[in-house]
Amino acid sequence: MADISPALVKQLREKTNAGMMDCKRALDEAAGDLAKAEEILRKKGMAGASKKAGRAAKEGVIASYIHLAGKVGVLVEINCETDFVAKNDNFRDFVKDITLHIAAASPVCVSREQVDAALVEKEREIYRAQVVGKPANIVEKIVDGKVDKFYSTICLLEQAFIKNPDLTVKDYVNSKITELGENIIIRRFVRYMVGEDLGEKTEAAAE
Repeated sequence: MADISPALVKQLREKTNAGMMDCKRALDEAAGDLAKAEEILRKKGMAGASKKAGRAAKEGVIASYIHLAGKVGVLVEINCETDFVAKNDNFRDFVKDITLHIAAASPVCVSREQVDAALVEKEREIYRAQVVGKPANIVEKIVDGKVDKFYSTICLLEQAFIKNPDLTVKDYVNSKITELGENIIIRRFVRYMVGEDLGEKTEAAAE
């Protein structure tokens, strides 16, 4: 892996307006090649998306989806900045993709910030027990990796997008922000499955 300097990350950020960590990951993937890293960010829709992230998004839609002959139902609120974009076919297709993804991938929450801290600490304790005896610095790296994997299982934005597993849902959202020129936020969702409760789903994801 190439040694990526902070100056190179800063240079890519200035060119693309993508987030610092997104720039770092792109440069790692591109082995330090600035042009290739910029291309990676553009393909994932990150370039230009971050500068829109702070803008107010108070329009949008509430959409529903029923699957498996009424066995699974999804209700989601997705916001954008203007009513014009909310009525745009591209935005509507994006919303449909998100409802389909939620139905298929069964996330528990939108982002890792919504995961209960006590649950995360419980998972950390379990992971530490699994690698007992290893050096402390190695243990924490392994635990951090397992926690990230846990988040990618239950957090919508961190899941691999069902229509293109090379992208996360967050990558897909960023690509639409770039295409439509507005901030887009997946505000909240609920997924119902006959006979299932949220506690069971969270525990299953942790296993």
